[in-house]
Amino acid sequence: MKIKEIIVVEGKDDTTAIKRAVEADTIETNGSAVSPAAIERIKLAHEKRGVIVFTDPDYPGERIRHIVSRHVPDCKHAFLPKHEAIEKRGRGVGVEHASIKAIRQALKDAQLVEIEAVEQITKEDLVDAGLIGGAKAKERREKLGEKLRIGYTNGKQLYKRLLMFQITKEQFAHALKEVLQEEKK
Repeated sequence: MKIKEIIVVEGKDDTTAIKRAVEADTIETNGSAVSPAAIERIKLAHEKRGVIVFTDPDYPGERIRHIVSRHVPDCKHAFLPKHEAIEKRGRGVGVEHASIKAIRQALKDAQLVEIEAVEQITKEDLVDAGLIGGAKAKERREKLGEKLRIGYTNGKQLYKRLLMFQITKEQFAHALKEVLQEEKK
């Protein structure tokens, strides 16, 4: 599987994992303090070939994703559910611990994002679904993010991410239905 876009990762181990799974070029941010030089390389990469941000499913990874998105707003994003990125001994979480299959799926999902007019989800939809402000809101967001393959977010970021990934009301409703059915079990 060859990836046209350049993949932005956190470090060498992530690059190694990506190259085991697919044929791709990477830019390493070397941590969550993304340097101005790294931002310039990412901007150039985006102009020439496009960029997919693929960071760890943790706070530093989300921080890097946010910084890159601020400078390159229309880049693509690949997400790994946290359980697919945990080291076998449970000591760490990151792209470097994910299986080849999980990495390929996350990159495939990132490339399927199409920009088109869709009926947008509203913040009220999130409140009505119990995803913001409620006893089970955090758990529901976590499960919804996994089903939609957009990663875990807090309530405020969920709305932005649903819009960024052009999640339709139909996709949202289907995933939410699955989450609610699992709660009943």
